[in-house]
Amino acid sequence: MTNPTITVVHLLRHGEVYNPQGVLYGRLPGYHLSELGRKMAERVAEFLATRDIVAVVASPLERAQETAQPIAAAHGLEVLTDERLIEAANVFEGKTFGVGDGSLRHLRHWPHLRNPFRPSWGEPYREQVARMLAAMHSARDLARGHEAVLVSHQLPIWVTRCFVERRRLWHDPRKRQCSLASLTSFTYHDNEIVSVSYTEPAKDLLPLKKTVAGA
Repeated sequence: MTNPTITVVHLLRHGEVYNPQGVLYGRLPGYHLSELGRKMAERVAEFLATRDIVAVVASPLERAQETAQPIAAAHGLEVLTDERLIEAANVFEGKTFGVGDGSLRHLRHWPHLRNPFRPSWGEPYREQVARMLAAMHSARDLARGHEAVLVSHQLPIWVTRCFVERRRLWHDPRKRQCSLASLTSFTYHDNEIVSVSYTEPAKDLLPLKKTVAGA
């Protein structure tokens, strides 16, 4: 029996975003990394500097592209773009989200919350998983026998991990293990995912926990 070809695909959540209004920015354009977010991206690039990275792919959103840049530069690569890595669609984009002064105080928004299992306020979890896995498999083929970094967003990364680990997809958002600039890494033997690991290269840079308006 021949030994399997080992490939690692890292799903990297982007760094902190400059968002002084605290809106849920979702797929909206114009949201860039903050100064701290740029430091996070550099920290991840340092962490991965000795890894066998042969491909860096990012969501088309600015925060993901900017997080990918220092990693690609460290390995002499260009950042590729894959639309399948984009943030989940959400009807509350551009709004603050809360009970006191956010979207939840308006009755017209309540019907969007009727089904948290799907979820009813945005792109279904299973659709997110399907497109993320497709992007990962493409990266696996591109980097076969080496490693690839895919820069994406918290919710798509988290539900993909849940699916691979055979957990339920609906969840408490406060319990996601997917901090800013974290790496969720999938190891393939040939075409099969055999393990998942999680690291936080920028853990010491993370701001105090608070309600996060975008991901």
